[in-house]
Amino acid sequence: MQPQCCTSSTLHPGEKMNANTDRIEKEIQIAAPVQRVWTAITDHVQFSQWFRVNLESPFRVGQTTAGQITYPGYEHVRMEVITTAIEPTSYFAFRWHPYAVETDVDYSNETPTLVEFRLEPKNAGTRVTVTESGFDALPASRKDEAFRMNDGGWSAQIQNIAQYVETHA
Repeated sequence: MQPQCCTSSTLHPGEKMNANTDRIEKEIQIAAPVQRVWTAITDHVQFSQWFRVNLESPFRVGQTTAGQITYPGYEHVRMEVITTAIEPTSYFAFRWHPYAVETDVDYSNETPTLVEFRLEPKNAGTRVTVTESGFDALPASRKDEAFRMNDGGWSAQIQNIAQYVETHA
């Protein structure tokens, strides 16, 4: 995962503890309708705002979407994702090279991880579950750091999604 937010992996309310080293799963309840949350996650302009990246094009299945990270200290990183699924208002997924922050490293031969967003109506709001899987396929030399950084990153990003939706209603 690119440097979503480089924080520790403190659990927030509603987060699930990771049971293995291949999969990160985070969950949050957002007090907003599914359509509003869906738009914040799948519209590349809105995604860019809460994720801290300047994506250059919309998410389209089978296509690459890319842009410069804007998170302080990581502006040198270019984020690239390949959208794998868009199932309106319920499921959005992409593949990427997790924590690919070294500009002198070629990550293209690595198997990318899969990031999935699942949305469902719950208690007059929306439950969002973010899962990133496939870390076991990474080279041993960077697997642990990529997992640790993305675990912390997704902890921060689910909070960013909620804050963005609540302040940009």
